[in-house]
Amino acid sequence: MSADVSSLDAWRASARDFAVGGRTLKYWTGGAEDGPALLLIHGFPTSSWDWRRVWGALCEKFRVVAMDMAGFGLSDKPLTDYLIIQQAEEHEALLASLGIGDAHVLAHDYGDTVAQELLARTNEGSAKIRFRSIVFLNGGLFPDQHRPRLIQTLLASPLGFLVTRLMTERSFSKSFVRIFGPETQPSPQGLAEDWSLIAANDGNLRMHKLIDYMRQRREHEARWVGALKEATIPLRLIDGGLDPVSGAHLYEAYKARVPNADAVLLPNVGHYPQLEDPAAVLAGFFEFHAMHFADESRGDHHGE
Repeated sequence: MSADVSSLDAWRASARDFAVGGRTLKYWTGGAEDGPALLLIHGFPTSSWDWRRVWGALCEKFRVVAMDMAGFGLSDKPLTDYLIIQQAEEHEALLASLGIGDAHVLAHDYGDTVAQELLARTNEGSAKIRFRSIVFLNGGLFPDQHRPRLIQTLLASPLGFLVTRLMTERSFSKSFVRIFGPETQPSPQGLAEDWSLIAANDGNLRMHKLIDYMRQRREHEARWVGALKEATIPLRLIDGGLDPVSGAHLYEAYKARVPNADAVLLPNVGHYPQLEDPAAVLAGFFEFHAMHFADESRGDHHGE
């Protein structure tokens, strides 16, 4: 079943189940099955619904796969620890279950860190899937450049479990809009949809568990930042410059720290460029692929 992004209800109805590690994760596919595979990895605290405004255009050129990671969106949300390494493994397992042997990646936020783990595995030759390229959107690629919002700091504190119980749709929305550009704010409907996906399966009560990714980034900094510097595949950063968490300061750090850095700054958008300016994200993404994979044709890159 190809994903339907016409409405959130249609998106829910087109979800498919992937059973792994005793839990059920929801995923979506689209595009021609003989096209090159593209894995989309969403961010915190939202879900794969974030990709709705670029989904159709990506499906015209790729076989697109997206999964709500454990703890997010429509997937199972056990009261447990959530490890980036496990999220990476589950993406590899999903691709393998679909018969996909190699794939490109487009990642955002929390998904950037998952993609960095996949990149580290690619560099060292331990990846189960052949990852061919990665495009990052705004995210905490460098722990020292990540500027968490107050709500993130509170969730990561010993009182995080209490913060989750005090959070409401209204308080979430009030905080969330501050990471978007002033001219590219989310709609009330979009905010309500995001909250409904966060709150599904008691996910709003798991956010203090999910936020542990900030600690994990520091713990694995050498591995995950090192992966960027030692990359054996093409990389690009497309960064919304007005993002207070990982905006223009991340763009500058990326250019300074990553050898032969390929980075595109979108100066007028915030933390969610794929929602705020999908046309610019698509332009940057397709330009990158045309530069590195101009001869790529459908049917040539599966099951290798």
